[in-house]
Amino acid sequence: MISLSIKTEKLQKEHIIQGKSGKIVAVVLFENKDGKGQYGDDGFVVQSVSKEAREAGTRGPIVGNWRYIGAGSNRNNQPEDSGNDPF
Repeated sequence: MISLSIKTEKLQKEHIIQGKSGKIVAVVLFENKDGKGQYGDDGFVVQSVSKEAREAGTRGPIVGNWRYIGAGSNRNNQPEDSGNDPF
């Protein structure tokens, strides 16, 4: 399980999408390169931008952070490959 926190004042309005049932904020989660951060976070949250904006070199702002929480949340707890998989 992952918990994330977003600082709404950092969201850029021009990258908020109007959907059929309301406004949508798309985000991307990036993992910290050097492990846990100063406050126990495992990574940071970046607001997505449109394809056109990306192609023009615009990057989304960092709007928050995230961390693994709860049982079974650690990505290192993945089941081991038994070798019996037909694929």
